[in-house]
Amino acid sequence: MLTLLHLLSSIALLVWGTHIVRTGIMRVYGSHLRRALGQSMGNAPLAFGAGIGVTALVQSSNATALLAISFVAQGLMALPTALAIMLGADVGTALMARVLTLDLSWLSPLLTLLGVCLFLSRKQTRVGQIGRVLIGLGLIILALQLIVHAAEPITEARGMQVLFSSLAGDTLLAVLVGALFAVLSYSSLAAVLLTSTLAGAGLISLPVALGLVIGANIGSGLLAWFNASLQPASARRVALGNLLYKLAGLIVLPFLGMLVAWMDTLGVSAQTQVIGFHLIYNSLRCVILLPTVKPMAQLCEYLLPERALDNGVAQPRHLDPAALDTPSLALANAVRETLRIGDMMELMLARLLEVLREDRPEPGDEIRRLDDDVDALYSGVKLYLAQMPREDLAEQEGRRWAEIIELAINLEQAGDIIEHMVSKVQNLKTSKRRSFSDSGLEELSQLHGQLSTNLRLGLSVFISGDSHSARQLLQHKRQFRKLERELAHSHVQRLHQQVVESIETSAAHLELIADMKRLNSLFCSAAYPALEGPGGGKSRATNDSTREVLANEPQLPGRPA
Repeated sequence: MLTLLHLLSSIALLVWGTHIVRTGIMRVYGSHLRRALGQSMGNAPLAFGAGIGVTALVQSSNATALLAISFVAQGLMALPTALAIMLGADVGTALMARVLTLDLSWLSPLLTLLGVCLFLSRKQTRVGQIGRVLIGLGLIILALQLIVHAAEPITEARGMQVLFSSLAGDTLLAVLVGALFAVLSYSSLAAVLLTSTLAGAGLISLPVALGLVIGANIGSGLLAWFNASLQPASARRVALGNLLYKLAGLIVLPFLGMLVAWMDTLGVSAQTQVIGFHLIYNSLRCVILLPTVKPMAQLCEYLLPERALDNGVAQPRHLDPAALDTPSLALANAVRETLRIGDMMELMLARLLEVLREDRPEPGDEIRRLDDDVDALYSGVKLYLAQMPREDLAEQEGRRWAEIIELAINLEQAGDIIEHMVSKVQNLKTSKRRSFSDSGLEELSQLHGQLSTNLRLGLSVFISGDSHSARQLLQHKRQFRKLERELAHSHVQRLHQQVVESIETSAAHLELIADMKRLNSLFCSAAYPALEGPGGGKSRATNDSTREVLANEPQLPGRPA
């Protein structure tokens, strides 16, 4: 039992080392890898080569699959291109399996020592992440050595010999076991390396080992399918095509006997035979299937057609889970999704004006639907940012993270306020049969116009971080407050003049002005990070004017004076 535990822990260490290498590479070179994949669009051979290169770097075909799936889900890549990348990823995995079976025992302690020194001394820098990659490579090599040592006593166990001997003569069962092991270990690379080790130790025969290798390939296809199961249909087609391509490799099963007989004449070790078969099998299979990516894409589109969402609520479009290991890309995705919320907010404001001026129910219904969309996108942005490793963010990235979540919260609150305003106006017009005076409606429209302008300027400041635009936004905020006070006094003046409509709608009119004031504060809050951050001013004069603006601006609740 202890021996089996040692073997399983060695496999776990191998999987963990692969994970560390993948995440480290993605954090340092993630944008470059994604760019390489993006540039291969429309060119199947180039996409095939990109899949090989990216997989060799990140040590995982699953990571490459996540990238390709996310590209297709966002509409940035065609399905045939993604399928070509997945074929290349299979070859990349086979190449790395060959490299990792070389005698690299001297390299493990060197890489681990160097990686720890770099990571601990420069943790938040690119050099520190490279150290993380070196640690992962050292752990992978160490894990392979431990697997070999752990497998030696297993070969002497009678029960294990009987168990593995039961696979002899049943290649299909060996394929199923290999697929199961790849799924359990979350790595076809780990499954293949362990198979080669067991074959080298004489624990399993060569036909069984080849069946396990074929099954491990199918297992990696199942992993990609599981990872894409919650994605849109366009993304699941990539995983489906990848799985079908791997199942196509079963065509070699009837010829394994002849292949084994030929391999026995080569005079090489069983471990080398297994790794060599894995490389040649994947290379030939993928090269032969590469011209079929377009027909396969058509088949996947037929099997997985697009289906409309039942609830009709907007879904996040830019929140790519594969980018979470690259903070700069993940933050850019969150910015794009937050700007979608801003676009919906601008549309809600436009419909709010229609609610004020007209008696139709349609604008109010659209505002409620848009508010549901805003809530859904806000939840998506919030959960996406929560998955980012905050400890790995640089100082500037940490500030941007806070800016994004703050704006998303403000826009979500603004949506709730607008929906409340709509209910208030519609109740006034339908239940109480009252309407605003012409002067009152004109005043509300005037405030609404300034509010829309400030929203657009606030979103621009959020994107650019320009301090000049931020000061202009705060100037607009003061102008809005001045206008709000003037219009409130004007309304009171109409009450003194006994204007009937103004008297009947006085409470609602003043409440709407107060709601617009709250909306304006939420929209203008984007100015503060731009003025308070290190990029808020580039000269002494700019810094002085920034301090003057902030000193004259009343503080929001919770914001330090």
